[in-house]
Amino acid sequence: MIYLTLFFSALISATLIPLGSEALLIYDIKEGYNLYLLLFFATFGNVLGSVINYYLGLKGEEFLVEKRYLKQEKINKYKAYFDRFGAYILLLSWTPIIGDPITFVSGILKYDLKKFLFLVTLSKFVRYLVLALLVI
Repeated sequence: MIYLTLFFSALISATLIPLGSEALLIYDIKEGYNLYLLLFFATFGNVLGSVINYYLGLKGEEFLVEKRYLKQEKINKYKAYFDRFGAYILLLSWTPIIGDPITFVSGILKYDLKKFLFLVTLSKFVRYLVLALLVI
């Protein structure tokens, strides 16, 4: 149950809903739960939340263009920029406040999903690993 709770906390915190999973991870580490399982479930939940953001951006692009919140010309311009520098930008997906919108924008700009998954997983795992190493 502990791992499932951490999974859902990490999943929700990776969506555009403001919530943090770090405190729960620290608490679970201090309580002596299996570190490898904690890292796995926290990372998996957080990455899945980012995939939800990506999907919302991917499917929401048409709506945003239709409602004239975004212009297709601007999307194309930013897509070229994101295709070039997106890997570096996605490595910031772990950061509070800006990380979740980065994953949402990745979907709008139709960034390569395989690259997205690799970079977001790497970014989020390293964040949890560093946090765990600071705690133990």
